[in-house]
Amino acid sequence: MSQLVHLQIRDFAIIDAIELELSGGLTALTGETGAGKSILVDAVMLAIGGRSSTDVLRHGAERAEITATFDVAGDARVRRWLQDQDLADDGGEIVLRRVIGRDGRSRQYVNGQAQSTQAVRELGECLIDIHGQQEFQSLTHRDAQRLLVDDHGGHGALLEPVRGLATEWRRLRDEREALAVLARDRGSRLELLRYQVVELEALSLADGEVARLLDERSRLANRGRLAEAARNAMALAYDADGADAHASAARAATQLRAAAALDARLAAPLEILEGAVIGLSEAGRGLEAYLETLDADPARQEFVERRVAAIEDLARKHHVGAERLLQQLEDLRRQLATLEQSDLALGELDQRLAGLRTQYRAAAASLSAARRAAAKRLATSVTGLMRQLGMPGGHFEITVESDADADPAAAGGDRVEFLVSANPGQPAGPIARVASGGELSRISLAVQVAAAHRRSGTCMVFDEVDAGIGGGVAEIVGRKLRELGGRGQVLCVTHLAQVACQAHHQLRVTKLTDGRASRTTVTSLGADERIEELARMLGGVEITRKAREHAREMLRATTAR
Repeated sequence: MSQLVHLQIRDFAIIDAIELELSGGLTALTGETGAGKSILVDAVMLAIGGRSSTDVLRHGAERAEITATFDVAGDARVRRWLQDQDLADDGGEIVLRRVIGRDGRSRQYVNGQAQSTQAVRELGECLIDIHGQQEFQSLTHRDAQRLLVDDHGGHGALLEPVRGLATEWRRLRDEREALAVLARDRGSRLELLRYQVVELEALSLADGEVARLLDERSRLANRGRLAEAARNAMALAYDADGADAHASAARAATQLRAAAALDARLAAPLEILEGAVIGLSEAGRGLEAYLETLDADPARQEFVERRVAAIEDLARKHHVGAERLLQQLEDLRRQLATLEQSDLALGELDQRLAGLRTQYRAAAASLSAARRAAAKRLATSVTGLMRQLGMPGGHFEITVESDADADPAAAGGDRVEFLVSANPGQPAGPIARVASGGELSRISLAVQVAAAHRRSGTCMVFDEVDAGIGGGVAEIVGRKLRELGGRGQVLCVTHLAQVACQAHHQLRVTKLTDGRASRTTVTSLGADERIEELARMLGGVEITRKAREHAREMLRATTAR
């Protein structure tokens, strides 16, 4: 359930600054023609990702700003959207902010984080449903039409197996396509893989051998420089006829040893010197042993060079580093095993895909049958409501066409379409093309009322829902809106007292002019103020006592029901 609880507008169209607190139930927005009632709806549309331009800025303003706050506690769809965008759930409240600059730049924020307009549009479809001559007419969208039928029919249990089977079918199909690509030109591919595996196996490469061989080759190639460095270091440290570091350190330790017997403070330096003597001795022996290893066999050097050359040739051939050759061998072995079994694997996948398609068709057929039954019930109910709402010759149809040969899809294989005939003798056509703006609003109202007991709650906005009607029909429209408001939140822009009197709350939109500029204000009406506003809507230029009595009686009758 989503409700618009707060709306703040600055420098938008003829609005300089408005701040509204909104409640559940039916709220009527009334006021003189041109006061800016529909501008409030336009502002809400911008907050949820509607198209914008600099034309919407108030004259002289540098930017327009709209902030809409929704209570979304318990709305799973909004929580999923927040998770998809990596946004925190701020305790069941979500704040949408839209800023439009004079330079044409438009920025959109959700809970203080910048978001793309497309992402906010998706969120907006979860939060609010606007019915009228606007871009957010969800009733004209095929997916929304299918969802309405499914919601009305309670098809969740039938949809689940269809969705699961379609998902598994697509996964196996993708697996088969990947295997088929691999198996293409199977004979030549098998021959190449076998040759490459035999070639790499013949190399008999050991784990870690490449690193060891490269190290040994470097050592053999530079043994002259290495020997010279080792001999020079040994002479300076250990073997220079008494002039080396070892001899000097030994003499220093001997002299210091006698002095340390007289002063204990020399014990620490003596210990370090004695350690140095031992370390230099070990370094000398190590260098001596190292020099012996440099006397390499020429045959060994030739073997290492040939071995490294063979490894590097194969690495270049396979377009990998030498250290990756062993992994390359394992990869080729796996490819070979897969390809050798590809015919069997493809056959098994084909059988599994055929089985899944059979299961899917059965599940989809059950869903289709349920959809047709639900569509018939919903269409009958909507037709009856349309006729109550001032469209006596109106007829509503819902077609459900199934394509048994279509690939499995998560929503099934049905094409659901709403068709309407607004006038007697007029053939039914797609709702988006046949219905006028006012008719579409009333048809939307009829669909919402018919489906309301099933649908999850969003804030619903009806603009021009009473266009072209009056009298008893207007009263019925008001009752239906109030009925919807009893289940959630409904905002309705209206110029008819018969509709406004049915509202749980009423807001009056007023345009004030000082001779230089105009601005719009919005006032929440109390009981006495509602009587005055309803009387204005009922009467002419002058509000009479009879108009006030009539308004009072209308409110009393609404409360009594």
